[in-house]
Amino acid sequence: MGGSGGGAGRPREGGGGALLVVGDVVTDVVARHRGPLATGTDTASTIRTLPGGAGANVACWAAHRGCADVRLLGRVGTDGAAWHERELRASGVRPHLVVDPEAATGTVICLVDTGAKAERTFLTDSGAALRLNPDDWSPALLDGVARLHLSGYLFFAEPSRALVSVALESSRARGVPVSVDPASAGFLTRLGVDRFLTLVEGVDVLLPSRDEAHLLTGLPDPADAAAKLSRLVPLVVAKQGADGALVAREGRVVSRIPAAPATPRDTTGAGDAFTGAFLAALLAGADAEGAAAEGCGAGARAVEKVGGRPPGVARVS
Repeated sequence: MGGSGGGAGRPREGGGGALLVVGDVVTDVVARHRGPLATGTDTASTIRTLPGGAGANVACWAAHRGCADVRLLGRVGTDGAAWHERELRASGVRPHLVVDPEAATGTVICLVDTGAKAERTFLTDSGAALRLNPDDWSPALLDGVARLHLSGYLFFAEPSRALVSVALESSRARGVPVSVDPASAGFLTRLGVDRFLTLVEGVDVLLPSRDEAHLLTGLPDPADAAAKLSRLVPLVVAKQGADGALVAREGRVVSRIPAAPATPRDTTGAGDAFTGAFLAALLAGADAEGAAAEGCGAGARAVEKVGGRPPGVARVS
């Protein structure tokens, strides 16, 4: 796995139990085109409608990695509730979906350039996803849970921020470790870096992308950024895309995990795949370095397919 510090001799950081993900469930409309969009006229594209959402994707990839009990708390509209529940169960996730009587299911239009890097641009209507609120939470959701993961999108609206506070309080009372993926550099900018860092105080694991780590620290060097964040959060795993991942603790980068080889088709959900596989590996008993290697492998598989979910299905009994 490479690295400058490794995980040799470090206590294992997992031990089984369920993973509870709290986050967004949305409908992805993926439009794959080649080259620049033709303003004011037609651009030939291949368009598919797929289940998505960062929180839901993380849950599905964790189940795909082998986590036997993955649960997801999310909020959807009446328009997509049955479909999303069916798709989550087919991916091995036990959904706890709150049906919003007023807002539609969130929708994201993913514009994917089919060139060499398969870069994507998102147009986001969060809809019901960010209307999760404290009334949707119950401490009983943590029964049997060994890890809680919060999608960063929850931090970008007042109702879901209030739910985050309640969920963090419940998890601390039970000693359940919490991870957060910041989710969006664009939304982070709007929220404010200082405000976000205050909101994640007490979190055990932070999983930023390269851009998010740069934004949260103001440091251009990815290793410097990861190291600085690890003075605030005990474990930082900074996702670097084609450059793998950095593992940082106590103000220094302790490991550099190489990326797995891949031929990108669509980078949508690659970071979610990393996070889901990483958390599943931790629960299975891997150390942070081994879990990050699993995350890199899942990210590589994710970019080779269209959409943010893993291939195949695993039925929930």
